[in-house]
Amino acid sequence: MTANELRQILKTAISAEGPGSSDFDLNPGVRPARELRPAAVLVAFAQAETGWDLILTKRSSRLKHHPGQVAFPGGKQDEGDVDLAATALREAREEIGLPSEGVEILGELGAHETVTGFDVTPVVGLFSGTFVPVPEPGEVDEVFRVPYTHIANPAQFQVQSRRWRGQQRHYYTVPYGPYYIWGATARILRGLSDRLQA
Repeated sequence: MTANELRQILKTAISAEGPGSSDFDLNPGVRPARELRPAAVLVAFAQAETGWDLILTKRSSRLKHHPGQVAFPGGKQDEGDVDLAATALREAREEIGLPSEGVEILGELGAHETVTGFDVTPVVGLFSGTFVPVPEPGEVDEVFRVPYTHIANPAQFQVQSRRWRGQQRHYYTVPYGPYYIWGATARILRGLSDRLQA
């Protein structure tokens, strides 16, 4: 698939109508009323030898929140960020050393409400050029890639559950090799996958 072909596919998916998502989509009875804080993540695709890959991170096992979990590069919006795309690019540069000038922003998906109180905007982009990941010590343990064809296929997604704070909670997963991708990251990817099929 060429860059132009993927660009058009992603732009079509981004423009498809549909609501945002939330950690409560599969657990609607437990959603609290609260004020959400703005944040953004970068859903970046980079060319590989056999196609296109999504860039993901494995969070540091030493972090207080979500240690060891798979996540997009991203974080909360700072006062100096002109918009949420700037937030996503800054965080990707800080967390994994991704050069902002190599990212072509294609658009944004609907915001995702997290259980931790963030209103997360997924910013979709194409990365061109060479990239040697530089994980930020203490925040990122690993940077890895997942093929576009894996996350574009709804059959790769599952709904699983576990008990949390005395209640059974359901969540999406999209495992890939040794990586257990679940929670907000998997839910955002499932939303993108659904749009790609529309």
